[in-house]
Amino acid sequence: MEFIIITGLSGAGKSVAVKNMEDFGYYCVDNIPPALLTVFYELCEKSSDSKMKKVAIVIDVRAGDGFEELFDAADKLSSDQKTYKILFLDAKDDVLLRRFRETRRKHPLTDVCSGSVEKAVQIERKYLERVKIKADYTIDTSSLSPAQLKERMSILFLESKSSGMTVTCMSFGFKHGIPAEADLVFDVRCLPNPFYIPELKYHTGLESCVFDYVMQFEQSKGLAERIFSLIDYSIPLYLAEGKSQLVIAIGCTGGKHRSVTLARVLHQHILKSGQHTVIYHRDVNKAGK
Repeated sequence: MEFIIITGLSGAGKSVAVKNMEDFGYYCVDNIPPALLTVFYELCEKSSDSKMKKVAIVIDVRAGDGFEELFDAADKLSSDQKTYKILFLDAKDDVLLRRFRETRRKHPLTDVCSGSVEKAVQIERKYLERVKIKADYTIDTSSLSPAQLKERMSILFLESKSSGMTVTCMSFGFKHGIPAEADLVFDVRCLPNPFYIPELKYHTGLESCVFDYVMQFEQSKGLAERIFSLIDYSIPLYLAEGKSQLVIAIGCTGGKHRSVTLARVLHQHILKSGQHTVIYHRDVNKAGK
């Protein structure tokens, strides 16, 4: 049985995430009390309904003081050798505040923070530190549209068929911010930039003209080889630690040329090693440099 616990910051996209999971064929329940987690798991496990074999539930601070019971319930599942994964949705504080202002939604903790949304976000982040550490998957939605979040989730829950670790090769632009979920970050802004070549400026690393331009240089090949060496050494160590997701983020200025090219090169290298890997270009379609 696939059993996914969705949690994270209020305003980070949990409602969108659970709708996506429904689209992916999961049986979904929003805002289940943590005290019922083990009971609900057993009911799903014993059910003869095939729909109950892929389940996603949302547990968050709306549970109030009962949220703390999530940790005991999760430990109980683990001790009983019941498999589950935790997806944690995160976003930057200023993004969360803007979303609450725009939607005029009430933060679940504003009543205990004298109506201050800013203080509520800070308290919630502190409150969720323990569960974020335990999360198998973390997605920072700060710069993601609902469609991009769905794409990111589809990579994790539709393309991933392995029960082991999934390595995500992610390209990004530093001007749009470093991905918060990244485990390893490589800066490739030291490589020759196709942006300054008029005939390449409006193309991307997904196209052969840009890809070939970037990879023709010895410094590009040399940097790639050194990244390969570190990744080849690191992956077995992460596997030994039982990690479910390894996010390798490769960044250039705008996330369109050099980072996309190197992410593609790294993705192909990891594929050849037999490790399950997916690729995601976060900023390739964004406007600007």
